[in-house]
Amino acid sequence: MTAPTLPVTEVFVALGSNLGDGHAHCDAAIEALRGVCAEGTELRESSRILTQAVVPEERADERQPDYLNAVVQLHTCLEPLELLDVLQDIERQRGRQREGVPRWSARPLDLDLLLYGDLCLESPRLTVPHPLMTERAFVLQPLAELAPHRVLPHTGRRVVDTLEALP
Repeated sequence: MTAPTLPVTEVFVALGSNLGDGHAHCDAAIEALRGVCAEGTELRESSRILTQAVVPEERADERQPDYLNAVVQLHTCLEPLELLDVLQDIERQRGRQREGVPRWSARPLDLDLLLYGDLCLESPRLTVPHPLMTERAFVLQPLAELAPHRVLPHTGRRVVDTLEALP
């Protein structure tokens, strides 16, 4: 008797880094994410782009290093919160600290779960699709490279159309 196969879900994860060697942090994250890929599937990575750090208006005078950004597409059998735990563990391994650090601070690695199949989820720990992704060219540009015609489940619009509509 064979073991039951778990459902496989397509997910997109944003990678960002603006402390230390951004390429090394992203490379390490991608290697770790290969470990959560469903058997027989490949991880795909967008081009990496350098963008200015986004900080909230009340901290606009704070200068941060530019961010290295990318998006990866993978297929996984992990549930959304299990995947979130993996992402946060990868961040910690690369030196990310959350406790006692103001939100929007510079960081060695930031991993955001953008899309988990067509799931729309809002919980205390996780909101999917990522609530700010439609406002961020540094997310939509690499996402559009991988999946330009993918329809965003919370807006009903294609990624490429959402990117083109940004100011």
